[in-house]
Amino acid sequence: MFRKMHNDVQKIYREARNTQTMLDITLPEYTEETIIKFIRDFVGDKNVVIGMSGGLDSSTVAKLCVMALGKDRILGVHMPDGVTPKEDSKDAEILANELGIEYRIIPIDGFVEKLKNGIGLKKDMSIANLKARIRMLILYSLANEENRLVAGTSNKSELLVGYFTKYGDGASDFAPIGDLYKTQVRLLAERVQLPERIIKKVPRAGLLPGQRDEDEIGIEYELLDKILYGMELGYSPDRVAEILNVSIKKVKKVYDMHEKSRHKRVLLYIPKIGMKTINTDWRE
Repeated sequence: MFRKMHNDVQKIYREARNTQTMLDITLPEYTEETIIKFIRDFVGDKNVVIGMSGGLDSSTVAKLCVMALGKDRILGVHMPDGVTPKEDSKDAEILANELGIEYRIIPIDGFVEKLKNGIGLKKDMSIANLKARIRMLILYSLANEENRLVAGTSNKSELLVGYFTKYGDGASDFAPIGDLYKTQVRLLAERVQLPERIIKKVPRAGLLPGQRDEDEIGIEYELLDKILYGMELGYSPDRVAEILNVSIKKVKKVYDMHEKSRHKRVLLYIPKIGMKTINTDWRE
């Protein structure tokens, strides 16, 4: 399977670089099988805990984990606060019931208020990031207590532009959809037959009132993913702007977001002194 997958990937890259494409992003046929095998191999005989927001990404990860490991080994945890849309809470619970997994609701308002006031936080973004980190603490505490691994729900688009909280929603033991752009996650969600109401839902982080991913990032996912794909293929910003017929300013913004968020994608930055340095040439 993996030899065929490697050959397919190489073919995709050759065709993309040698033709005047619109940088259209498809979903390789081996995606579902590869992720399920990855989950089984990585998790082994442990169980899994997933933070379920009711959105597309966490719902897709939950479904894939059930497909890989079975419903009895998955715990879904919904962690709402005062700005969590009721629709999201409802969708998370309905999906957990449809999947047949254990499901818990742990409101975080009390934790947020205590820490916010104790630290003296005033800025909205500081409080929003605090919420994400509290949710991470809850998931890892449950994982510790119950011998589970934390399944991450970040996608490739978010990871590449840094649209996640460092040591918050970006923290996990494994990331099943971490190599899928947001548009590919939607395609995979359709393939594994997630409810249409979740697939078509407007992406939102749910950390601030009225928060929407595309408003904060400043670009729609469909275009963002094409620009990132052009970057992945090694194209210059000028070349990507030419292919997509968009302003160079918009393309450079995405490239800059990627560069400025580099620190979020590396666990530790370490100056190289020894023969093999962790995260540089000692990779695991």
